[in-house]
Amino acid sequence: MVITVVTPSYNQGRFLAETIESILGQEGDFELDYVIVDGASTDDSVEIIQRYERLLANGEWPARCNGISYRWLSEKDRGQADALMKGFALAKGEVATWLNSDDTYLPGALARVADAFRREPPPGVVFGKSRYTDERGAPVGCYPTEPFDHGRLAVANFLCQPSTFFNLSDFKRVGGLNTDLHFVMDYDLWIRLAATSSFSYIPEFLSTYRLHGESKTMSPHDAVANQREALKTVRRHYAWAPLNRVYGFCHCQVVDKLPGFLRRRRVFTVFLAVPLTVVTYLIMNRGVKTEDLRMLNRQSLSKLFKEWIDIYREQ
Repeated sequence: MVITVVTPSYNQGRFLAETIESILGQEGDFELDYVIVDGASTDDSVEIIQRYERLLANGEWPARCNGISYRWLSEKDRGQADALMKGFALAKGEVATWLNSDDTYLPGALARVADAFRREPPPGVVFGKSRYTDERGAPVGCYPTEPFDHGRLAVANFLCQPSTFFNLSDFKRVGGLNTDLHFVMDYDLWIRLAATSSFSYIPEFLSTYRLHGESKTMSPHDAVANQREALKTVRRHYAWAPLNRVYGFCHCQVVDKLPGFLRRRRVFTVFLAVPLTVVTYLIMNRGVKTEDLRMLNRQSLSKLFKEWIDIYREQ
């Protein structure tokens, strides 16, 4: 089995070596096809990429799997999705994925994935758990993954991208990544794959997901755009604007507009976001959707009650 990993990178030299080594260091019964797509970085990224190319060419980096193919290119692109599609166009693997240049694989991750794809019948997508780490690589939490449920995917992206792998032919059949998306190209892909592919969950940690100041999904400036893109994606695929998605979008809008001293007080952001959410939700859905009524169970109400208690205690 050949597994293709694509790493898109732009000016991430301080993290890139750790990412590359976590991939090249994987061991097991598979071949590794590794493609790095650099966006014409101006830091030392290209030098780092070339260093590992030399180590492999000179036999100074021992392959711990059945073989390693290492290729790279460095040129300007139209964003992350565009860079990734360049990499997947070069892919040789039956199984493929991408790992961003600030994330890492844990030891044994690709071996577990290869075993999962060898099962009969083979799944179309395999996904596992992931640890959040801080800028220095120290664990700070876990991504909330869970067994696959197509309906739940509308309200929560419980597949963590660094720990998700797919059959390359399935990926091509659904059209690959939507290059018009900037934040949720992975989420959009999972939804489209779910229409035709089977999903298999490995309840084990396969990767680390780094949170830091330059992380695209952590930037407060981009929070509104992120939520808007996720909401539009769900509406396009499910013909439904889930209440939690609408609230997330409206809350980010409120936070973005408030002055700093008010946005730090959750009571103000929630107080303003709730009526905006109600109006926006009713307009988008032209009424109340039964899917949202089904989510009003004991667990969700308990979570909401706890959140309001926490807000009250902060005052």
